Amino acid sequence: MQVLQVQLAVSADPAEVGRARRWVRTRLLACGLDANAPFAETLVLVVSELVTNAVVHTGCPAVLRLVWPEGPGPLRVEVADASCAAPAPRRASGEAVNGRGLELVELLCERWGWYPDGSGKRVWCELDCGEPGAPACDRGVLTA
Repeated sequence: MQVLQVQLAVSADPAEVGRARRWVRTRLLACGLDANAPFAETLVLVVSELVTNAVVHTGCPAVLRLVWPEGPGPLRVEVADASCAAPAPRRASGEAVNGRGLELVELLCERWGWYPDGSGKRVWCELDCGEPGAPACDRGVLTA
């Protein structure tokens, strides 16, 4: 099965999280998708959480990758960083202002996980593209 991939390098700076969100919205707009559609909002939130984990909690630069199948199938989001520390989902208390990122990813995605990758790790998740309004981009449209 062929796939379409785009990726963005992000530095170890919390401001990069906002840049990653804008980049994802730009990719979606290039596909003709409403950046405020439910699928787009879910994707942007998931990307925000995974990039935040990579740059804030590890202090390492990271690479964000979107992997779209050319046919039916889920959109895969991957964030690779140079930290070998495993992601640790937490259950935040009702008053906590952080600690819900991986819990959100788990709730919003079909699947998620991580694996060692070189001297670091890769955290991934998959979102169902089958809902109405989900993108179906041509090979040349979703380029970085």
